[in-house]
Amino acid sequence: MNERRKQEYKMIGLNIAYYRKLKGLTQLELAEAVNISRTHMSNIEAPNMHTSISLETLLDIAVALDIPAASLLTFKNV
Repeated sequence: MNERRKQEYKMIGLNIAYYRKLKGLTQLELAEAVNISRTHMSNIEAPNMHTSISLETLLDIAVALDIPAASLLTFKNV
């Protein structure tokens, strides 16, 4: 995986964590809402894991957070 892609995965994870916390949800609550394990949610959010995420899961997370999916894909300085 190239460095740019690693940075993009990191930013997606950080965006998810930001909006999750803004909604007052735990990783477990968000994971249950999108039908994935808390461990997988933790790996998605972890800035050093570079965990891939399916488009379906990304869209499910956006719905659960009640935000446009584009918000999770908006990066600064990538």
